[in-house]
Amino acid sequence: MMELVQVTKVYEQGRRTVQAVRGVSLRIGTGEFVSIMGPSGSGKSTLLHLLGGLDVPTTGQAIFQGDDLQAMSDRQRTMIRRHRIGFVFQFFNLLPTLTAIENVALPLLLAGEKRRVAHERARASIDRIGMLRRADHLPDELSGGEMQRIAIARALVTDPEAILCDEPTGNLDSANSKAILELLRTLPEPGKRSVVMVTHDPNSAHYADRLITIRDGLLDSDISTNRVPAKATAAIA
Repeated sequence: MMELVQVTKVYEQGRRTVQAVRGVSLRIGTGEFVSIMGPSGSGKSTLLHLLGGLDVPTTGQAIFQGDDLQAMSDRQRTMIRRHRIGFVFQFFNLLPTLTAIENVALPLLLAGEKRRVAHERARASIDRIGMLRRADHLPDELSGGEMQRIAIARALVTDPEAILCDEPTGNLDSANSKAILELLRTLPEPGKRSVVMVTHDPNSAHYADRLITIRDGLLDSDISTNRVPAKATAAIA
């Protein structure tokens, strides 16, 4: 479970003060697939960063599984992100000198896992998303859709309690976008894993079971999309 309680986020930009978030409260249940939608500059990415402990509120609380992220040290938040949250970004963030399997294994190696075990788990994660045939390729040998699938495998490799996606289809064509969204639909697990996706695209947003709309740093709406919650299905071939 993730929760924001009356959070604000203020940034100082030179002599300007920017209120990115202005008193938002929301709760993400375990096993939910939630999309956060809004125009550029609405505060949606800031909310995602607060949920994932990449940033802390100026005021209010950001809670992950009952723990106040703001009350933690930087190291404690780093450990939460490393072990319990997976991140998927618009531009993939794969290291160009590492193969796909090495990129996926990296979070485990950073956490102190033995290389053999890390690579076994990375291979299983890549197999889950249907990309085992590309495991030994470098990122520049992969298409955009393939790179994003590898990024999703990396987010999954630690078996996290939450996966947070920031515009995961923003750098893809329509066919690859649909494939990635269908893959994301398989990732929530009741009682175990939630998925939160930030997007500006209404079509992408409606792949989630719940749609939160942000405007000018404020919660504008929070509705069910009336979709049947995702069930684990075969990964993308």
